[in-house]
Amino acid sequence: MYPQLWMKRIVTALVLVPVVILLVLLGPDWLMALGTCAVALLAAWEYLGIAHSAGAETPRIPVLVAILLLFLIWFLWPDRLSVGLGTLSLALFVFCAFNGPVERVLIDAATAIFCLVYIGFTLLAVPALRSSEDGKSLVIFLLCAVWVGDTVALYVGRTWGRHKLAPRLSPGKTWEGAAGSMIGSLLATVGLIELAHALAGHDGLSVLVFPGPIWNWLLLAVLVNVAAQTGDLAESGLKRSAGVKDSGTLLPGHGGILDRIDALLLAAPVLWYAQVVQHF
Repeated sequence: MYPQLWMKRIVTALVLVPVVILLVLLGPDWLMALGTCAVALLAAWEYLGIAHSAGAETPRIPVLVAILLLFLIWFLWPDRLSVGLGTLSLALFVFCAFNGPVERVLIDAATAIFCLVYIGFTLLAVPALRSSEDGKSLVIFLLCAVWVGDTVALYVGRTWGRHKLAPRLSPGKTWEGAAGSMIGSLLATVGLIELAHALAGHDGLSVLVFPGPIWNWLLLAVLVNVAAQTGDLAESGLKRSAGVKDSGTLLPGHGGILDRIDALLLAAPVLWYAQVVQHF
């Protein structure tokens, strides 16, 4: 990686990471939902640009409005989320059916509905986790497991990577990098738990809370890491199918918003569903 590009990546991360962590730890639920919705809208705009390169001409504004409404439905009536998702999906289908040439109805409708689910619905998992019991700790755990795993994978893959992981989807990914990513996520989890214990022992601070046995959190880290790496590869496949290298240029040194959250698009709902299952 070129030094100038590497420096841009570092500076961007140094600016954004503290902002995100402060939002998770100190922001009210409505601000967390609003911030996540803004990220979803930006990522959806980039995704529709990728789809356009592949031949789709899906109207962007209706899709963005649908994602905004999906977040609003979750925030106001969380128990009606499935009904809202179904209604918005059908509304997008009807809009695409009557909006453009008939030969584009299938691809435009499929692109619109998939964008709603792939980006809007999956990112809802972040504010949903944040609003749950010990939600701040869950989101910090999610972000650290994904971020540290991704960073370690980059270093290990570039230094020792020899065996291609999925060359058809992402030629740069290696099995060595994937293993490094998993180890990084596990180490990050252990570090967070130790930090939580240290904070609790210092005047009873409970900023981070990770109840239960450590093996439970390590298992969750494995699930989150596998989902994150799968999400990264899947988004690479989308871009390659459209002949696009990066989803955008909004983040210096990192590409687009979608490039930065692709791992979260699967990791966040996996952690969300795991919490639901554990509380049955």
